[in-house]
Amino acid sequence: MAGTNSRQNPVEDAGAFAADLDVGARNPPGWQGACIFGVALLWAILQVFNASPLPALLAQFLGTGWLYVTSDTERVLHLAFGLTLAVLAFPLFKSSPRDRIPWYDWLLIAVSLFATLYLIANSAAIADRSGLPTTSDLIASALGLSMVLVATYRALGLPMVVVAGVFLLYVFFGDAEFFPDAMQWKGASFGKAMWHFWMQTEGVFGLALGVSASMVFLFVLFGSLLEKAGAGNYFIKLAFALMGHLTGGPAKAAVVASAATGLISGSSIANTVTTGTFTIPLMKKVGFSSEKAGAVEVASSTNGQLTPPVMGAAAFLMVEYVGIPYLEVIKHAFLPAVISYIALVYIVHLEAEKLDLKGLPRSGPVRPLAQKLAGFALGVAVFCGLCLVTYFGLGWLKPVLGDFSLLGMAVLFLIAYAILIKWAASYPDLTVDDPNAPFSELPQPGPVAKTGAYFVLPVVVLIWNLMIERKSPGLSAFWATLAMIFVMLTQHQAKAFFRGDNRAGQAVRQGWRELLDGMVAGSRNMIGIAVATGTAGIIVGTVSLTGAHQVIGEFIEVISAGNLLLMLIFVALFSLVLGMGLPTTATYIVITSLMAPVIVAVGAKSGLIVPLIAVHMFVFYFGILADDTPPVGLAAFAAAAISKGDPIKTGVIGFSYDVRTAILPFLFIFNTELLLIDVTFTKAVFVFLISVVAMMLFAAATQGWFFSRSRIWESIALLLIAFTLFRPGFWLDMISDPYDRVAPSELVMLADTAPDQAGLRVRMSGEDFATGQLVETTIELPLGDRADGDGATRLDRHAGIAFYSGDDGRVFVDRVNFGQFAEKRGIDFDWEVLHIDVLADRMAKEVFYVPALLLLFLIGWLQRGRRRQDAVLR
Repeated sequence: MAGTNSRQNPVEDAGAFAADLDVGARNPPGWQGACIFGVALLWAILQVFNASPLPALLAQFLGTGWLYVTSDTERVLHLAFGLTLAVLAFPLFKSSPRDRIPWYDWLLIAVSLFATLYLIANSAAIADRSGLPTTSDLIASALGLSMVLVATYRALGLPMVVVAGVFLLYVFFGDAEFFPDAMQWKGASFGKAMWHFWMQTEGVFGLALGVSASMVFLFVLFGSLLEKAGAGNYFIKLAFALMGHLTGGPAKAAVVASAATGLISGSSIANTVTTGTFTIPLMKKVGFSSEKAGAVEVASSTNGQLTPPVMGAAAFLMVEYVGIPYLEVIKHAFLPAVISYIALVYIVHLEAEKLDLKGLPRSGPVRPLAQKLAGFALGVAVFCGLCLVTYFGLGWLKPVLGDFSLLGMAVLFLIAYAILIKWAASYPDLTVDDPNAPFSELPQPGPVAKTGAYFVLPVVVLIWNLMIERKSPGLSAFWATLAMIFVMLTQHQAKAFFRGDNRAGQAVRQGWRELLDGMVAGSRNMIGIAVATGTAGIIVGTVSLTGAHQVIGEFIEVISAGNLLLMLIFVALFSLVLGMGLPTTATYIVITSLMAPVIVAVGAKSGLIVPLIAVHMFVFYFGILADDTPPVGLAAFAAAAISKGDPIKTGVIGFSYDVRTAILPFLFIFNTELLLIDVTFTKAVFVFLISVVAMMLFAAATQGWFFSRSRIWESIALLLIAFTLFRPGFWLDMISDPYDRVAPSELVMLADTAPDQAGLRVRMSGEDFATGQLVETTIELPLGDRADGDGATRLDRHAGIAFYSGDDGRVFVDRVNFGQFAEKRGIDFDWEVLHIDVLADRMAKEVFYVPALLLLFLIGWLQRGRRRQDAVLR
């Protein structure tokens, strides 16, 4: 898409590239433009209204429930708006007009509305004839699926349509000769497939679309409002004020700005363009090549999709797929994201050291080092203090305020807002700078921080509702969005008041204009997510209809020869390929439905029990990395359009920077402490510090530079040290087995004496019901609390399983309860217990840190000596 025009005006070309991919490039004038604006605004208003308590309050006041929208109806309306806006905002072909909406698009809108609203108008009749579609049902279903695929092609391009098309082909022609024998199945009839995909919640209108409608929209809207209010520009300016003066400062600031933008962005491409427009030209000014400048921005923006709380909307899907609370997802995702970003800052530092690059000049007097360190320490202390006050202080206020907690928090919000807005009014508003203009000097970070500190308040509202009030993510996002709307409508006139400016009318109009633009931008940002979750439903529906994930699992198990590490590598490669060209949300849905069961099943056969959240994070990470993986790498093309560099080379360098991110999933599969699973607070701090050091050493090894240029043996040694710090248990397992084997006859006794919330690790064998083959697997049976009863009762109540002993002392499964833990894990009647694994009494694995750190000290001492010699020679 970036042709000769990109070399003339790279910023505009990158913006057009992002618009084509994210929000739609069509903005016609006149009534057609007003139509797009109105539909987008109406969608946002209806989503906010439906997420609010207003329907319940009005129903109570009016005595009728007609304002309630059921979850099924909400999904249908959500997709109807998504399909309509996809047709309106995205041209069908490259040659299609962008300044008007052609006649055939109006026809497509009519067909889309017919297919979706048909489900609402005939909901009662469809429920009565479950599984027996009429001719009109089949017509509506076929048209609906076709419109979803057309909208996906318009909003997301061809890759996802091709993937969905292959799955549909497999549904209807699963017994065709061009499918390998191992993959063949009998195929489904047209009526059965249409009913499965369109008329029930197993296909298009499945879980993914439901999460998009109930949770994702509000968070995307919240991010759009923050951006339109000026928070995005504030984050960029603050990052540059804090880090722009350091070695390679613009690149480090780009990493921090992209991390901050990633908190509110659902797209790595949009993140690349938003921050890259400003950061890439400045990186080039201090000496980075076009490709390296683009690669730094690509790596930073791609990692933004891994950063809580939004995670490219995948965090909310994990809640449903993994079955854990939203806060647990955020907790598990937090540490790897922070480690990854710290390592990227360090990589940028090493690149700048290699090239001997300097930072940008800062305004004001140069402070001595001691004063800088004191200022940094004070900033960290203030930030930590604010976090503690926010969490513990607000948590203390809730029981004090009691029933008036909502009113009390509203009053505190208004008081804090008045103080911070007066603070901000003391300084000039931040402007969006021209990245190509001559750069004179960096501003002081203090004044920059004060100009937008009030943007933190809506985020505090979000945290309060999620962590203190324990409200649902959707309702929490509603209250945060409401707080953001208040800020947008009042910030300009409040600043004008404190500055003594009489242009209140202009300030009011500006606030309303930003609010409306933010609402419309939120809806347009949701187009791709809405149609992507609908199309992903086709893929998930195919998996549930055909059992395709079992076929893929068997295929990967065969080519990996049962080797666990090879299996993980193949899953990572499959996830990279499947994620190419897909948006974050669709990537997660597709690869999770296909790849996650593979890791769980093959891992259990190899004796590795992996928590489900670790499995989902593994495939999610590799799906995200597809955004900067050549030859597709859409984020790399967006960055290259700004930097005027080679997009393929930009993607290759960006992926080399992201190698540190690519090893993290392998590490937390084998060391779940990185995901803060079953660790205390003290242990979490220790794991964080060790992991940061390990990741920085890995970055130094891959970059071939530590204190000076590394020799080959030093790079290898740094890799070895990093691996040891990440997974010291690997070396301990070579010396001593992690588990002692106990006879099956001890099973019930061990379950009886196990502590509260413990699990019993059991190795079992039996016939797989799906394949008829004899398999071995390891399962950890949950036991609950000791107060629940004896061992047999705990196993029955929490694991849903009972055992019996044979005359020869062998132990078999006597019963599995349908829908409970054991049955869901594929355990069946008459499976045999081979042995029980009990943790062995071994020395602490952290002992291996000692030789690793001694080797690190030796390498550091040698390299610092060479660095001093190089300085003398220069």
